[in-house]
Amino acid sequence: MRLFGGRERATLTSEPTCWFITTGEAGFRTQARGLAGAVFARPREIVVGLAAPWDRLPAVWVPDPLSHLDPARAPLSPPWPDVLIGCGRGVAAISIGVRKASGGATLTVQIQDPLAPARRFDLVVAMSHDAIRGPNVVKVVTALHDITPAALAEAADAWRSRMPRGEGPLAGVLLGGPTRGGRFAAGGELVAALKGLRAGGTRLAILPSRRTPQALVGALGEGFAADAGVLVWDRSGDNPYRGVLALADRLIVTSDSVSMVSEALATPHPVEVLGEAQNARHRLFFRTLFDGGQLAPFAGGPPPVRAARPVSGTAEAAQALRGLVSERTGWSA
Repeated sequence: MRLFGGRERATLTSEPTCWFITTGEAGFRTQARGLAGAVFARPREIVVGLAAPWDRLPAVWVPDPLSHLDPARAPLSPPWPDVLIGCGRGVAAISIGVRKASGGATLTVQIQDPLAPARRFDLVVAMSHDAIRGPNVVKVVTALHDITPAALAEAADAWRSRMPRGEGPLAGVLLGGPTRGGRFAAGGELVAALKGLRAGGTRLAILPSRRTPQALVGALGEGFAADAGVLVWDRSGDNPYRGVLALADRLIVTSDSVSMVSEALATPHPVEVLGEAQNARHRLFFRTLFDGGQLAPFAGGPPPVRAARPVSGTAEAAQALRGLVSERTGWSA
């Protein structure tokens, strides 16, 4: 037995139990799953939430969060896990509640700034431009995700024969959609810019997301309908997203999605952003990556030379989490 944080703890000889919790949004699930899967072999995913009106309060204002869980989502009950990873402000109060209910035995990790004091968690993983500070805060340049070299290699094998035909380089075009208070970067000018790339011999794999306006998807489909060198995914059937990340020679991503830009930067390909930053936080995010040579604005011409290797916030966060788990339990991955 040994002391950690003033409490006596047993040294673990087997893998700690890990839950990762979100309110169910795809972007949150990807981040939490990416970190959990990078450290633990068998993490358990649980979609949870607070009932109204508690879900609208700051995390530290919710009294006894575990008694205000949304009954329409998964329940939470002991035995509590050794590690709890939460992503998004919607689960911050729940993580605080589990930490208290476990008597501090559960190590809690919060992905994204919880807008609560960092001391209410064991580890906070925040973006480099977030204001939160503390000795237990790890700042990462890109959002967390589950894109790994192994996942890209598997996707390349699965999708190589299904990419657009032809001899030219392949550009992957990753489209998001309108955001609250932001102007979507893609429209008629995007169709014209992509036609210019195609005229220069570049093959195109164009991937709308669930947020991409249907009118734009239709315009792209019509504009390249007879061209075997262009794939416009119609959002049905298997999603070629990971295959495009693996196989494209360049990646062009709309400026509304920090998550897609971050995933593109986990590849070795040149990455370009289409459109202006949506808000002040996005501007800081892009500025850091522009200055580091990881990202360039899309200008319609040849791809830029990428000045730096792939970057992964997930790898940085996983290293910090492994160290903390080892310090607390004696277990190492």
